Amino acid sequence: MKIALGADHGGFELKNKIKEHLLYRGYEILDCGTDSDQSVDYPEYGFKVGKAVIEKQVDMGIVICGTGIGISIAANKVKGIRAALCTDSYMAKMAREHNNANILALGARVVGPGLAMDIVDAFLTASFSGWRHTRRVDQISEFEKNA
Repeated sequence: MKIALGADHGGFELKNKIKEHLLYRGYEILDCGTDSDQSVDYPEYGFKVGKAVIEKQVDMGIVICGTGIGISIAANKVKGIRAALCTDSYMAKMAREHNNANILALGARVVGPGLAMDIVDAFLTASFSGWRHTRRVDQISEFEKNA
């Protein structure tokens, strides 16, 4: 599985820790930046990861900023993206199983590295359950087409 990673300066350090964790676990990585802790604007990185997912360059994405809020909003502006801001493993699992989320958003100033790795693992190992949830995800997609 190939994962796109993107972060602003607030998420740079956690992005690199997640990258190491995922490489160790055998995932391929597309690093969409940023490449330092110098101040940058988070929308650029949310958009880059979102486009990589939609264009099928990767299977899933992970975006990180200080709180995870701004970068998740940015990623969700890319048509077809369902980015979920998660602060625990249960949320990450449910984001995949019930909402078919294709991007995980994290707040580097909200979750520590250990919890972040648990959240990442829960997100990437879960899969969409379908069933009644398909109808709901389809409603979101249909609304997005007509908006």
